[in-house]
Amino acid sequence: MFGIFGHPEAANMTYLGLHALQHRGQESCGIVSTEGERLYSHRAMGRVQAAFDSATLGTLRGDRAIGHVRYSTAGGSHLKNAQPIGVDWARGSLAVAHNGNLTNFESLRERLEARGSIFQTASDTESVVHLIALSESTDQEARIADALRQVEGAYSILFLDERRLIAARDPLGLRPLCLGVLQHEGRTVHVVASEPNAFDLIGARLVRDVAPGELIVIDESGLRSSFPFAPAVRKMCLFEYVYFARPDSILEGASVYEVRKALGRRLADEAPLPPGDGDTVVVPVPDSGVPAAIGLADRARLPFEMGLIRSHYVGRTFIEPQQSIRHFGVRLKLNPNRAVIEGKRVIIVDDSIVRGTTSRKIVKMVRDAGAREVHVRISSPPTRWPCYYGIDTPTRAELIASTHDVSEIARYLTADSLGYLSLEGLVDAVRTVEARARATTSAAASDPSAADAPAPDTYCHACFSGNYPVPFSPASGPRHLRMLP
Repeated sequence: MFGIFGHPEAANMTYLGLHALQHRGQESCGIVSTEGERLYSHRAMGRVQAAFDSATLGTLRGDRAIGHVRYSTAGGSHLKNAQPIGVDWARGSLAVAHNGNLTNFESLRERLEARGSIFQTASDTESVVHLIALSESTDQEARIADALRQVEGAYSILFLDERRLIAARDPLGLRPLCLGVLQHEGRTVHVVASEPNAFDLIGARLVRDVAPGELIVIDESGLRSSFPFAPAVRKMCLFEYVYFARPDSILEGASVYEVRKALGRRLADEAPLPPGDGDTVVVPVPDSGVPAAIGLADRARLPFEMGLIRSHYVGRTFIEPQQSIRHFGVRLKLNPNRAVIEGKRVIIVDDSIVRGTTSRKIVKMVRDAGAREVHVRISSPPTRWPCYYGIDTPTRAELIASTHDVSEIARYLTADSLGYLSLEGLVDAVRTVEARARATTSAAASDPSAADAPAPDTYCHACFSGNYPVPFSPASGPRHLRMLP
């Protein structure tokens, strides 16, 4: 998500911000803007660059806007589910953009439909709109807070009406949300985004993360903040650090790139290479495996090589030749660099293994290119549980680590060895980088306690541990969640 208030080219700025956030969703995109009188909207399937041209952006008038790139975890891949969702109602117009998943959506929808609400989409985000419409509060800010108190799960969420931009983050802080500013003609322009790398592209400066449970209102009078929700222990998603966020982002004060290198160094200590002879090279699975591979190679004192070359021109669809080509799908994205892996012991470093099918194809592809041995190292713990907070993971039955131990997975991959990072190692590495970042800030310099590392239980690691921070109950949880073993 991206939002901006107070810039005459708000739609263009939002377009650029969404372009920087394209890695978070490539299914559909949209922008809603306003000049203070009405809302203007454009949504489309596909990527940002294809969905918007100068003529389309010219129709999105005003100095304030919000935008969204979608990666569906609730509701199908249809234009009707694209965001921001915009509605007209008795009190004006409202647009909503949401990152995360509401775990009590089904029960909310049943209750709302029983009261007469008619849903136009299959998205869980729409339930928030209906809750706002039913609120008896007279102020928009209070109606939004009232609605969000009734939802459960993960939400970093933006609202735009004719007069203000409102941003909120759930009390657990499961999904990231950042606040920034830029100066335009002597005026302070406020911006919000899922990741701060979106600020870099438009020349904005990161101010801070939106705090868990915080609600921010931005209007002509400036910015004001409140905490209208019951306090809770922070549960920032660890998978953001492992894979989802872009490596040049800063989350909770920590560089994602530095975190991933730290994971690689810790992985080298926890899963050393078995004894053997011959030249050894560390090869990342690009792009997400690159920083961890750098860290592992550095700690193990082994050469880092780009033994897999990624194509950056792969679209969403392609025509597969009728003649069978071995590993066609993987080869479309990756190709082995035979010059650096032939005859070598190759350590393949990746961020995670989900079903295992892609990793198996990569291992076989590297062997076919002449590798003498292939060892796989993963910079996160085994993914054993599905995520219900905004990461689209398969069902538990489809996660290979839920039914196989490490040795069995290694045999399936046809790898000579397989090593994962422990959950303790992951948490400790993230905490260490976060603490180091706090220690270097001016606030930490004047207040030593500001440099303290977050407590070990302040992260969500449900996909690794099965410990879900939002409890699911038959009374409130979606039906598909009640079936968890």
